[in-house]
Amino acid sequence: MTTPQTNHFTTEILHADRQGGAEHGAIHKAIHTSVQYGYDKVEDLIAVFQGTAKGGFNYARQGTPTTAALEAKITQMEKGQGTIVFATGMAGICAIFLTLLKAGDHLVASQFVFGNTNSVFGTLADLGIEVTLVDVTDAANVAAAVRPNTRMVFVETIANPGTQIPDLEGVGTVCRERGLLYVVDNTVASPYLFRASTVGAGLVLNSLTKSIGGQGAALGGAVTDTGLFDWSTYPNIFAPYRKGDAKGWGLQQVRKKGLRDMGGTLSSHAAHQIALGAETLSLRMDRTSATALALAQWLEQHPAVSRVLYPGLPSHPQYAFAQKHLKAGSWLLSFELCNPDHCLPVCNRLQLPIKATGLADTRTLIIPVAHTIFWEAGPQVRAAMGIADSMIRLSVGLEEVEDLLADFEQALSGL
Repeated sequence: MTTPQTNHFTTEILHADRQGGAEHGAIHKAIHTSVQYGYDKVEDLIAVFQGTAKGGFNYARQGTPTTAALEAKITQMEKGQGTIVFATGMAGICAIFLTLLKAGDHLVASQFVFGNTNSVFGTLADLGIEVTLVDVTDAANVAAAVRPNTRMVFVETIANPGTQIPDLEGVGTVCRERGLLYVVDNTVASPYLFRASTVGAGLVLNSLTKSIGGQGAALGGAVTDTGLFDWSTYPNIFAPYRKGDAKGWGLQQVRKKGLRDMGGTLSSHAAHQIALGAETLSLRMDRTSATALALAQWLEQHPAVSRVLYPGLPSHPQYAFAQKHLKAGSWLLSFELCNPDHCLPVCNRLQLPIKATGLADTRTLIIPVAHTIFWEAGPQVRAAMGIADSMIRLSVGLEEVEDLLADFEQALSGL
């Protein structure tokens, strides 16, 4: 099948497996469960082990034909040069940090990050990797934090749960001028609403569990190389991987260390489930973004609500960044109540949102932030991240907007 270059986002995803050579004319890539992969000649097996073969598999911990098909889809979405998929998004994050940084290195990161990512920063510090957290909504803060031993800058496109948006372009300029690896966690926005390569990111992370998978049915993560970073200048590439084209050095090291050595492998079954979910990514993101915006506008006018945090609102501090870089505001919405004592009762009075952690399910999810996902961080960290005791986070699903609005109206009535 010949595909014109003018095909759009969803068309490309829908036909990716067919174009990649799915067996027997199948529409989807088969689920390959084999752990071992054999060859007629040992030289071919050696070429796979040493990375000189153009393709091939040796042991499923480093990937299967099914995970490779998903990797090709993610690469296509991000318009990158290659992708590695992992068992979870956190496995992908840890693989980036632990395979590309070493003791004595310095990482500049956003102070507005996912709670578990913030926890990883503490682990990095214990391993001798310095971490400086800054307000990345102003690129000048990133520039001021850079040191001679800085290797990497890490940001989230839309922060969870506060929805802060970095000065994505400004941070990219700082990284390019200083020769730093720019890593963008694009989980909330997804490659449909935003492509991190447009602001100079070298590596892009996606938790496949969230926007791309979209069903709340399979865990997964992905790291994509955009091809924009010059790995020949990066001092932490191990000697065995400094062979051939330098463009492949970074991903090769992440795959060897993050999958082969650390074992953060995505199963073929989960890869297949995520690939199916990815086919409706644009449809889900358009629908949930529109619903979230309507709900945010309604909440902003309610007298019981003190603040609404949603990138599509003109009141959002980074509204200009959102308008410049994002197609829409995504499914992530947080709001604060005037009375913190009403936080838990309001959650309980709502009937449609499911009281559960997790994000980007087809159903709306709700959680009181300070009491759960950021409880371990403590009040000082929460204050630095702008998380009030009355903050409630929503992951907006596919329900009709009229039904959600009616449910919120009854839950907030009388407050």
